[in-house]
Amino acid sequence: MSGCNDGCGTGIEKADKAERRVLIIVLIINAGMFLVEFGAGIVSQSVALLADSLDMLADAMIYALGLFALGRAPHWKVKAAMTSGIFQMILGIGIALQAVWRLFYGEPPDAVTMGIFGALALIANTISFILLAKYRDGDINMRATWLCTRNDMIGNVGVLLAAGLVAWLSSPIPDVVIGLIIAIIIIRSAWHVVKEAYGEGETNAHDPN
Repeated sequence: MSGCNDGCGTGIEKADKAERRVLIIVLIINAGMFLVEFGAGIVSQSVALLADSLDMLADAMIYALGLFALGRAPHWKVKAAMTSGIFQMILGIGIALQAVWRLFYGEPPDAVTMGIFGALALIANTISFILLAKYRDGDINMRATWLCTRNDMIGNVGVLLAAGLVAWLSSPIPDVVIGLIIAIIIIRSAWHVVKEAYGEGETNAHDPN
């Protein structure tokens, strides 16, 4: 039996190392794209790009929390997931308020810049999605990272759609609408993570093992 236990321990250690390596890679990708896309959003005055960049920042924070929770006790994993979910929700509400403000005071953004950096963000998130796909059925934090990356890809496609509509209509409305949609996606995803984390926390609290 001791041989089995040693073998299982080695397998878990190898799995943790693999997950850690993937989380570090996607953390670097998202942190880098946040800086690039946020700058592009300011220059182009695009709500959708700014929303998407802040979503990248939220994901980078989630990946960092996932690294923190990796290999720790279940209650630490729950706390990390709850923290990331609350952070996402606050961010989503902030983006929604920004979109509403731009609806009344915004000018049409630079559609070309939106298209270029929206495409770069989609490529970055697709790479992250592929790297995280094998962990989508893992613990709560790995599931959260995969879910957030999937939502990011939807947001990236929305930015590209908004860029095309802004160029066609010469109006800020498509940019604002997509920014609001991204905010709603972030809020819904955050609520899902918080609810799941709360459920696991309750289960752990009633399970002495």
